[in-house]
Amino acid sequence: MRNTTLCYIERDGKYLMMHRVKKENDINKDKWIGIGGGFEENESPEDCIRREALEETGLILGEVKLYSVVTFIVEGGVCEYMFLFKCKDFSGSLIECNEGNLEWVEKSQIYDLDLWEGDKIFLKKIENDCEFFTLKLVYDKNGKLLEAVENGTKKIV
Repeated sequence: MRNTTLCYIERDGKYLMMHRVKKENDINKDKWIGIGGGFEENESPEDCIRREALEETGLILGEVKLYSVVTFIVEGGVCEYMFLFKCKDFSGSLIECNEGNLEWVEKSQIYDLDLWEGDKIFLKKIENDCEFFTLKLVYDKNGKLLEAVENGTKKIV
């Protein structure tokens, strides 16, 4: 079981997105995702996302809002709990990221990018400042979304 974080940093109707094109053997290769990564020892979800944002972007996050805990399951045994945040309160200047290219993307154009299918589900929810929710996303080994269940009962896919 792995714990990770993901944050959509928002400014002027845009999200800071990372095009994952720089890492070898990257499960997110060529996808566009938010900022985040795995927990280090003794980190809370907020500690983790603040550290990851600073390392990946150079930005210092202020207040972050937790929207969801997403359970990712990939056929073959990979399971991950991801804490999903959004942040509008930050300072600093963007730096070069060694994991991908950073770009501010208009929220209206996000869905034109190469996103994971499950990401589209939670992006639509957090866009409207929804209440906290849980989401279970099950993918096959080729990255096809097989199942999406919201709050343990509402089957979406």
